[in-house]
Amino acid sequence: MSRVKSAFRTPWFWAIIGIALLLLVNTIKNPAYLAVSVNPTTGLLTGNVLDILRISAPIIMIALGMTFVIATEGIDLSVGSMMAVGGAVAMQTLSTLDSNSVGAMFTAIGLALLLAIVLGAINGILVAVVGLQPFISTLIMMLAARGIARVITDGQNTNATNEPFRQLANGQILGLPTSFVLAIAIVVLIALTMRRTALGLMIESIGINPKASRLAGIRPRPILIGVYVLSAALAAVGGLFSVSEVMTVSVGGTGNLMELDAILAVVIGGTSLAGGKFSILGSTIGALLIATLNKTVLFLGIPAAATPAFKALVIIALVLLQSERVRSFAFSRTKSSGTPTGPATPAATESTPVSKEVVA
Repeated sequence: MSRVKSAFRTPWFWAIIGIALLLLVNTIKNPAYLAVSVNPTTGLLTGNVLDILRISAPIIMIALGMTFVIATEGIDLSVGSMMAVGGAVAMQTLSTLDSNSVGAMFTAIGLALLLAIVLGAINGILVAVVGLQPFISTLIMMLAARGIARVITDGQNTNATNEPFRQLANGQILGLPTSFVLAIAIVVLIALTMRRTALGLMIESIGINPKASRLAGIRPRPILIGVYVLSAALAAVGGLFSVSEVMTVSVGGTGNLMELDAILAVVIGGTSLAGGKFSILGSTIGALLIATLNKTVLFLGIPAAATPAFKALVIIALVLLQSERVRSFAFSRTKSSGTPTGPATPAATESTPVSKEVVA
């Protein structure tokens, strides 16, 4: 019973419930929704579940980076634009090299990550050294990075041909989308780094109380810069996953408003916007919920104008379920409605004068 109660108090438990309910709604509409089949042309597995895993990979990446930024009591509004920068650099490089080799793919990936790291470092310096508010500095970078993506591609949607790069999103490993497998591998690697070293604790301590952490011998500036660099790099990886699916970057569409999905995934996963404790597992599950929700919107044929309202209703319902105050209120109402009426017990009678005295 104690394990069940502790599960109810875990935010990402309700995210899993939300995923299950969305899949149930889709299955009711189409009983074959969860079916997985083999594509006779490519020999790869196909199905709605695999589509959800594939589109969740970019969201997992930006949510993972956003987790550590929020844990330091910051925010990164530039992750969507960083996705566009990463995709723009990759597509422009591949179109220039005009090669179908693995070397061209790694060159494109390396250049995309390098530029993202530089821009992330600028974000971190503005926050940690200059002292700008994270909201302001990353808002500036959101606009600047989108402009850089336009400069790189001359303001045009750019496509390229490179089969190894295309396999990042369209290939499969053990029947799972390659991008999803790589995303989970990155999550595991970063989780081990954060939890097997003191880095995770230092990030949390900065978010809880930066002055106290400084007095304890922690240097906040390098850690803050590193957090924003990590967020930018992971956003670029998300951009690579996104553009590799269609081998085209849209400087205005790639990563557009994805920062909102990242923040929602992190909050749904249980990381507080006030900073401090973070949950890598929770952010990953939150990203899967956002991907499932996006797929559900398309599957149900909800009009584009009503899509934001539908997503808002689902997320509000989930956040209310996560609220311990709402759950305790509902539980107390249920408990009080089941209480039999009758004469007061001695314990209740004895407690009455105490409660009056307190009120008085």
